[in-house]
Amino acid sequence: MASLVSMVGRIYRAFIPPHQPAKVEDALRFGILGAASIAQLALITPAKSHPEVIVQAVSARDRNRAEVFAKSHGIPEVENSYEDIINDPSIDCVFIPLPNSFHYEWAVRAIRAGKHVLLEKPSVSNSTEAEILFNLPELSQPNGPVLLEAFHSRFFPAWSYFRSLINPANVVHINAVSMIPWWLTSKDDSHFNYKLSGGSIMAMGTYNLAALRLLFDAEPEECLNCEVHAYTDGIYNKCDYDFRAQFRFPNGGIGEASSTLRGPTYWTPSHVIVTNKEIIVEDKSLPESQLKAQKRELTLHSFIHGLYWHRIDIKDVYEIRDQDTGNVIRKWEEKTYRKVYTFKEAGGDFADLPGESYWISYRHQLEQFVNRIKGRKTQHWVDRSDSIAQMKMLDMAYEKSGLGPRPTSSFK
Repeated sequence: MASLVSMVGRIYRAFIPPHQPAKVEDALRFGILGAASIAQLALITPAKSHPEVIVQAVSARDRNRAEVFAKSHGIPEVENSYEDIINDPSIDCVFIPLPNSFHYEWAVRAIRAGKHVLLEKPSVSNSTEAEILFNLPELSQPNGPVLLEAFHSRFFPAWSYFRSLINPANVVHINAVSMIPWWLTSKDDSHFNYKLSGGSIMAMGTYNLAALRLLFDAEPEECLNCEVHAYTDGIYNKCDYDFRAQFRFPNGGIGEASSTLRGPTYWTPSHVIVTNKEIIVEDKSLPESQLKAQKRELTLHSFIHGLYWHRIDIKDVYEIRDQDTGNVIRKWEEKTYRKVYTFKEAGGDFADLPGESYWISYRHQLEQFVNRIKGRKTQHWVDRSDSIAQMKMLDMAYEKSGLGPRPTSSFK
């Protein structure tokens, strides 16, 4: 019961931050392209507790929709078009939560207009677009625009702490699982429109694949298989609604990822399970004729939205063996559990990093985005090469599935 009360309290404070400071004079002014519901979670709410962020304007294809959205979220300005936002000299940054197929065009347009860009993931439709976008010459200019793929989950304290527990060289297997119940999606969603670069690998799967890359600390050498269930009719053709894929990594380890947008009625949190190879650990209490072996499995429950609830499980299986015969003399299991809602709770090198207990992953992400723009140190980041490699992995899965990568934009 106490855990449930804590969860409700965290969620309440996340959406209604207890501390909403006054905005500083040189606060960054954001414009939002599209009246997407994710904007509240990803930017509007986090901005309330950030003194250097003002959500200034929004535009949508339907101005009436934009006006309703602006009124609902206290956004002072409604622009007539996306062009008006990126050409507005009072706007410093652009948040792009449009359907995937529009990410590339509007990110390029915004960067060419000198705007900093917070870009919803997946960053673009395929690796061809990623190579062009993340290598735009404007990004390499002194004081040039900042571009960040909004992989919010990677900025959350629990994720950082979980990664610190893992030595990639010892990892032999990782399984990353996520799902959305069937009743939370509609076939008319952009997730299921091929021309809009939809699909389960693009939607939830991008989190799973990123988890494999981060925890192996390497790029996959090969997609061994990728099984999908996909629609075959009309605009939905080639849009996968679930997938299961296997990848081989340079250390010989295998990474598995699976997700569905049409899952069971009851939602279950995402999780990632990391299995380490067996190692021999020193134990001076043992006679010379015996050795102690350890095999560790680590699980991060709710690796996508950790603020609502998460848990880190650390399971160690030990065996005492006879060195000559290999016979098992004794075997036992030890389990420990951790929750890390703040960097202070993570301790160690993380303890002094900024953050409040009510900061969702998007708020941590916004903190780093602003720091990068202001020329301050950033503790966590998703750099250009990371985003390009991520899209290459998504393409790899789609190619293996037989569906092929999502279509490339004609925008130049």
